[in-house]
Amino acid sequence: MKSKSIAIAFASLLTLCSSAFAHGDKIHAKKSASAVKKEQKAWGIAGDAAAVKRTVAIKMLDTMHFAPDVIHVNEGDTVRFVLANTGRMQHELVIGTKKELDEHAALMLKFPNMEHDEPYMAHVAPGKTGEVIWTFNRAGEFDFACLMAGHYQAGMSGKIKVASSATAALDTLVPVADAQGAGATTEMTQGEVRKVDKENKKITLRHGEIKNLGMPGMTMVFQVKDPAVLDKLQPGDKVRFIAENAGGALVVTRIESVKAP
Repeated sequence: MKSKSIAIAFASLLTLCSSAFAHGDKIHAKKSASAVKKEQKAWGIAGDAAAVKRTVAIKMLDTMHFAPDVIHVNEGDTVRFVLANTGRMQHELVIGTKKELDEHAALMLKFPNMEHDEPYMAHVAPGKTGEVIWTFNRAGEFDFACLMAGHYQAGMSGKIKVASSATAALDTLVPVADAQGAGATTEMTQGEVRKVDKENKKITLRHGEIKNLGMPGMTMVFQVKDPAVLDKLQPGDKVRFIAENAGGALVVTRIESVKAP
């Protein structure tokens, strides 16, 4: 914890010394769609606002963290990242591979006033917001980070996990016949949270066989009996649960997190 605090303090000092310059001394205005340079990268390509399927809000914190710092998307999705700098220092978000970000961060330490303006990055002043629109047309695990001198070294980074199109195709609500018989068991099923929809009181789970429903392993959208449980869950969580057929609707009646060993 002490070393982490020292790293954050060091990052703050570097920020002040460089007059809060990130890739140059100006805040870049939003580009029009025609002005965006569309170049295929390992982690995708610049997206169009009209094609956005999902908006992800990310907070930039002076504790050298992003919230959230793990994001799940599907291959082919165009995502709008809305970035809110809640701190007192300038921050940025740059998407890329770990190798590219490492190299870029090293250059930022050497040339703190270097100026870049790419569609996969945004520089956000304290108390302001910014955005990045990106199409993830390649499956895999990618990174995002604040590459301001000292910030990356203090741990300001996160992961973007892009599920392949074959996997994403399973993330739909599939009608299931009533397979809950008189002798059905209520054994808990292992699963992973893929999406939490508090507004509609639903949760998407990738799960193993649900024996009491006669359902094979797949990814399904379930209603939840108690909406309060959704406050405790987020995508990526490992869980075990009980689901029942309530008049044709699939309802999770019990769910609990499974702690990593």
